[in-house]
Amino acid sequence: MPKRVLQGVVVSDKQDKTVVVKVERRFTHPLLKKTVRRSKKFHAHDEANSARVGDTVFIEETRPISKLKRWVVVEAKA
Repeated sequence: MPKRVLQGVVVSDKQDKTVVVKVERRFTHPLLKKTVRRSKKFHAHDEANSARVGDTVFIEETRPISKLKRWVVVEAKA
C-alpha cells in the first residue's frame, strides 16, 4: 500500500524536530454545490529542523514516532 503524501504550510516550529503542518482540502458541497475549504493540522517529524513558519512542505505517512507524530517532512520549500 503506498504511503500518502500531503502538501501543507508550516504553522508552528517551536518544538524540537517537530513541525505542525496545516493541510487544506477543497471539495464541492453535495447539497449547495459550492466549493468548501476544510483544513486539518498534522504534527510531522523534521529531523534537520529545516522547516520554518510559512514554508510549504510535503509530508509523508509513516510509522508512529510519538503520541501525535505519524508524518515525516519529505521536502520543504521556502
